[in-house]
Amino acid sequence: MASLRSTRASAAVMRLKDRSNNAPYSMVSTADGRFYLVLANASGDNEKLNEPLELDAFVAFVNGVSKQAPKKASKLDIAFEAKLRNKL
Repeated sequence: MASLRSTRASAAVMRLKDRSNNAPYSMVSTADGRFYLVLANASGDNEKLNEPLELDAFVAFVNGVSKQAPKKASKLDIAFEAKLRNKL
């Protein structure tokens, strides 16, 4: 079960790296199953960005660090939304 937890947390960190142009973020897992985020500095030190959090709180924190990628929408989705706005 611990591997599923760390997989979800590491996926959140990978999405953060994608949003931040591969900034050197990484996560640390504590012995009690909590996670915290670190950012590597130019001097090689790691800056701890939060206190250890439970999985759900950690994923929410990581998702809030950098702006989310815009949702993809097809031409049909955009046209449908425009029609809805014109009807109102």
